[in-house]
Amino acid sequence: MFTQLLVATGVLAVLTMVPGPDMAVVTKRALVAGWPDGLRTVGGITAGLLVWGALTVAGLAAVLATSATAYTVVKLAGAVYLAVLGVQALLHSRRSRSGSPATGDAPAPAGNPWRTGLISNLFNPKIAVFYTGLLPTLAPSGVSPHLGMTLLVLIHASLTCLWLGGYVLVLARARAFFEKPAVRRTTNRVTGVVLIGFGVKVALSRP
Repeated sequence: MFTQLLVATGVLAVLTMVPGPDMAVVTKRALVAGWPDGLRTVGGITAGLLVWGALTVAGLAAVLATSATAYTVVKLAGAVYLAVLGVQALLHSRRSRSGSPATGDAPAPAGNPWRTGLISNLFNPKIAVFYTGLLPTLAPSGVSPHLGMTLLVLIHASLTCLWLGGYVLVLARARAFFEKPAVRRTTNRVTGVVLIGFGVKVALSRP
């Protein structure tokens, strides 16, 4: 069982480090509002994973993974939300270019950062497909399926929290660089385009 958990942890670690919508949302929040907001966003994302995990263990996420209608509703809501965050980032870059706020006075993004992370994660139907499709294949033998899935969900949530939390702290160390007006404008534009791109990708995705 220990060896199986070790292998599963390695697979989950690799998948966690692949850039995706969560990392783009965290980047936007951390660079615009600072590392405390970035960490709160990570907390919301982690909470979203735990919600998906609870639904998976209860068997409800399988409904979303197999229902075309439910999947479409959630993915479109998620796509719109990511696109809105992307547009906000692009608007911040326009304000910065116009010279209105000074480097340290850029307007903070609207909304609670924890809620932003939670919603962006809950509106990602790929998590449901991932938890109902891949996670069962990694579950260790010798324990009940519910316990095995619960362990994997907790491991994945912990890895996500550590990875994104560490990423936020790295951004904080380099914030003096990112606070330069030209760098801030470029970062907001890139982040905005990436978020909109992920929104389009989610909207076009299939179960």
